[in-house]
Amino acid sequence: MGNNCVKLKKSKAEIAPCEFVKESRVVVLYGSPAVPLTSYIRFALHHKSVSVRMVSAETPVLGSDTLVLQCGSDTVSGSRETLMRYIESRFPRPPLVVSRGGDWDGTTPLIVTATRLQHRSMTWHIERMVRWAEDLAARGGRGAVDPRVGSPRMEVKKFARSYGHLLELMLEHAQMEERTVFDILEKADRGLSKAANEEHARDLPIMNGIKEDIKSIGVLDSGTPAYQEALSSVSTRLKSLQEHCKQHFEAEERDLLPLMEAAELSKAQDERVLEQCWDAMQGTHSHLFRFFVEGLAPHDAMTYLGLIIRCSDQYRAAAILRLVIE
Repeated sequence: MGNNCVKLKKSKAEIAPCEFVKESRVVVLYGSPAVPLTSYIRFALHHKSVSVRMVSAETPVLGSDTLVLQCGSDTVSGSRETLMRYIESRFPRPPLVVSRGGDWDGTTPLIVTATRLQHRSMTWHIERMVRWAEDLAARGGRGAVDPRVGSPRMEVKKFARSYGHLLELMLEHAQMEERTVFDILEKADRGLSKAANEEHARDLPIMNGIKEDIKSIGVLDSGTPAYQEALSSVSTRLKSLQEHCKQHFEAEERDLLPLMEAAELSKAQDERVLEQCWDAMQGTHSHLFRFFVEGLAPHDAMTYLGLIIRCSDQYRAAAILRLVIE
């Protein structure tokens, strides 16, 4: 299977981090770590619970951008689709190439797919923050069952840091929509995105207010009535934000994003708008990227990584993708 006559110039092997190794299945991946596809395939194998032995190598016959995957007696090389078909057939669980309402149909504008996936990640993280806040409020200043969480004050600091990541992600997402999706729709029909823009402006004070409330909890003595009241207030406000976001995301996906298809972007325009997304969300695609991907189901994460591979700056794409496997 594949090209068995490729001669590989090996350099020092890089072993996948031990936390990626869940079973005894092992594959050897030959290629350049600087190629975005390398990180994409390693990420897929990680979610298949496959141990990867990464060998930095050049393949004179196939070129420096080509990967060669060796599994037992099988040797496979080729396009991303070829490699993923092999991985899906050899390691079928869990499935990673799943069609989800247009994400993979080849006709949906790229920015629409990216926006939907960002909504899913933010939704997951908001739900997580709500559950965490409810648990903190229920314990009322008592430490967590798991001692690795730390003291109540240490846990509140972690809670604040996680909300800070979510806030930055949400703000960048809103700015991205305003500069790309809303801008395109406004040019096509003035006023189309007015309601969505107003909702962005409405939710910003709420989000910043929650951040300040969490800060105030950090200076209170745990277990006091004031501490308990502050936790309950944050929990309530997070639930309100969750409901606002749910309604906002549903409205955008129902009323606005389908109109992007009617805008009839050319392939070049489609690619350019996606590039604008990366430019508008630099934090999300650098220090927040692992956090962002954590909120996606594996098949959604693979779809998103597939969008990043399309980046015209392949060095940039490779740097982003390496964040999730190093």
